[in-house]
Amino acid sequence: MRLRELAHARTGDKGSVLNISVIAFDPLDYPRLEREVTAARVERLLAPVIHGPVLRYALPELGALNFVLQRKPGQEVTRTLALDAHAKSLSSALLALELEEAEG
Repeated sequence: MRLRELAHARTGDKGSVLNISVIAFDPLDYPRLEREVTAARVERLLAPVIHGPVLRYALPELGALNFVLQRKPGQEVTRTLALDAHAKSLSSALLALELEEAEG
């Protein structure tokens, strides 16, 4: 199962900082997102395009996780020639994350 089956994403870009919020469609799926979508997994997945550690903030009241990332130097949104360097493309990659099969 892919993350996109349980959640959608919203993003933001500010120079070298970007954030990706992953929001559960159903609040009952939030504990699974919290368990499986860790900062370490996001960091490994997006390592080729980010710089430094990924910070994760849990927002259980909203059924959401917010990830704050840094772009590699010189890859700021307004300064790169890379194709679609915006956080929207990274959120799509994150939503393709493979989750463990649910028990039961």
